[in-house]
Amino acid sequence: MRHLAALSICGTIVGLTFAGGCAPTNSGSSSVGGRSVNAAPMTPTKSFDSPGPTTMAAGITTRDISTAQAQQIVMAAMAKARDIDTKMDIAIVDAGGNLKAFVRMDGAWLGSIDIAIKKAKTARYFDMPTGEIGKLSQSGGPLYNIEVSNGGLISFPGGLPLKGSDGTIIGAIGVSGSSVDKDHTVAEAGVEALRKNAAPTAAGAGNRM
Repeated sequence: MRHLAALSICGTIVGLTFAGGCAPTNSGSSSVGGRSVNAAPMTPTKSFDSPGPTTMAAGITTRDISTAQAQQIVMAAMAKARDIDTKMDIAIVDAGGNLKAFVRMDGAWLGSIDIAIKKAKTARYFDMPTGEIGKLSQSGGPLYNIEVSNGGLISFPGGLPLKGSDGTIIGAIGVSGSSVDKDHTVAEAGVEALRKNAAPTAAGAGNRM
């Protein structure tokens, strides 16, 4: 039994000093207690000290709205609000849903500040007009109760995605302060201003998120 145990050790352990009369030979046999015993040739083990090279996955590159574009959109929306005799809160968010620009027109409702910002975020989070989300979130609809997600969303008109010259969504606009129809009209004016004044988005080729 001692000889068999020694043989097992000789046949399975690689890279250790053999002791107790057990030594490997070049022919694939081992000498145990003075006897020559055939054993399977020992194969060098793979070293795990130096892992092979790894390839980093490429980061996602996204386009973003510039400060200049956001300001142009706000100005166009304000002009439309004056044309239809309303006082609006107007919010612009970037590609990440972060507030990029905001204006509360003189006399606009304070309560509409939060609504405008949430409309813009909602439009960006789901890349669709908030009015469309409202249709889908009615009782029995596929997005029912979606407005309670993400810390609270707005699911009535007034929020629209903003697209760059290549069609990529680079942010969103949210408008609140009057009827939802007028909110939507003012938001559309901002979208149209961006479309007419298409310009390179922030950081040229895009920012890494």
